[in-house]
Amino acid sequence: MQSNAMHKGLLLSFAALFAVSAVSAADPALDRAAAAMGAAGLKSIRYSGDGVGYTFGQAYEPGRPWPKINVRSFVRAVNYETGSMRDEILFARGEGLGGGGYPHVAAQRNEQYVSGDFAWNQVANAPAPGPRFVADRVHQLWITPQGVIKAAIKNNATVQQVTRDGKSYAAASFMDPGRFKAVAFIRADGLVERVESRFPDPVLGDTAAVTTYSDYRDYGGVKFPTRITQSQGGFPVLDLTVREVEPNAAVDIQLPDAVKASTERITVDKVADGVWFIAGGSHNSVAIEMKDYMILVETPLNDGRSVPVIAQVKQLVPGKTIRYVINSHVHFDHSGGLRAAVAEGATIITHARNKPYFEQAFANANTIKPDQLAKSGKKARFRTVDEKLVLRDSTRTVELYHVDDSHHTDNFLMVYLPKERLLIEADSFTPLPPNAPAPAPPNPLQVNLVDNLARLKMPVDRILPLHGRVVPVTDLYVSVGQTPPK
Repeated sequence: MQSNAMHKGLLLSFAALFAVSAVSAADPALDRAAAAMGAAGLKSIRYSGDGVGYTFGQAYEPGRPWPKINVRSFVRAVNYETGSMRDEILFARGEGLGGGGYPHVAAQRNEQYVSGDFAWNQVANAPAPGPRFVADRVHQLWITPQGVIKAAIKNNATVQQVTRDGKSYAAASFMDPGRFKAVAFIRADGLVERVESRFPDPVLGDTAAVTTYSDYRDYGGVKFPTRITQSQGGFPVLDLTVREVEPNAAVDIQLPDAVKASTERITVDKVADGVWFIAGGSHNSVAIEMKDYMILVETPLNDGRSVPVIAQVKQLVPGKTIRYVINSHVHFDHSGGLRAAVAEGATIITHARNKPYFEQAFANANTIKPDQLAKSGKKARFRTVDEKLVLRDSTRTVELYHVDDSHHTDNFLMVYLPKERLLIEADSFTPLPPNAPAPAPPNPLQVNLVDNLARLKMPVDRILPLHGRVVPVTDLYVSVGQTPPK
């Protein structure tokens, strides 16, 4: 017994010695990379360029590539000391199919920020909190060429020599706990050529990203690539040509008080007996009471939004469980709360072509920042729709229809309550502010919704949009320049 104990102790000692050796061996490789790239004295950086992007999570069909956008200008400013980043992007839609909410003709400017554990967008000169963007933006900040070296050193990366395609690399592996995992592949000359990373996504769980850096140039002692490519979830998201680089640029990003103090806001408006419009944020949901259970239309964004929405629905009618959660479509901002719905025990109703995609996504591990589903250990249950599905009991009828011929997504559902003459829809029609002029030309998504209402001969009084406010159906027809049917 004593001999076995001594043997185990020796094995542990050797293992500990090896671990110490591995860590100490990592330091020179990373130090050489920091020196070669000018990372050691780099406090901030600003770089700009143009190229092609793709809208992650907004594919026209599940499992297909993300929709293309043309990036006319991309400016990124990073402050490594404060962990802050600003992206200023001017872009236009590059293809007709898929989501993203971007205009089909004119270019759009986005201003996106992250600082510490807070993310926001600048919208109409005001900060709009975006907690769902934190994970990806933190990940993007620390996998920049110099950022990944700094993060590897900070997180005690383990370095191993590896060979790929006949080339030797120092592969620095590390994890920023609760944020992301990464392996930086460093060339013999000390320059980072590739970063393979994983970050937590509300739909896909631990999501793979591959970023490549090539065609380095020297900018005042700082080596920086002039071409950057990246894929996420197996498909391209960026191909950027870098035109300008400014090391140690003045990058002063202040966290707005409104963002720091923001909390998830839930409002409830009873629009009919047993029907509640749940708003308060960028994305809405609708709760519908049946005789023995509840239906929740849409669990959007992430756990941070959908968990309190689910809790609110359970308070509306105590004792009735949420049997079904209806998913309008697969786009990630509208399906990011489905994992929470599965954890709650609800059956997901979605278009039939979405089911295989969700099954694969929900089976994916979520280890970096475990969500409600990962903690529950539950398996997803589905009920699918092709063209039409009717849920009916003695209380009411709920009808689900496929939205035909939309260029937003091929697997699009809308919900209709015939007794109440209420339509619930996502993204086809987002009401404009009161008295705002109708768009010219008309929004093709809105025209498509009008066409579908005519096809189905669907009498509607009010629209409960999953973005924006409840409006009379006349607002839709005015928006497309048509007279509503009588």
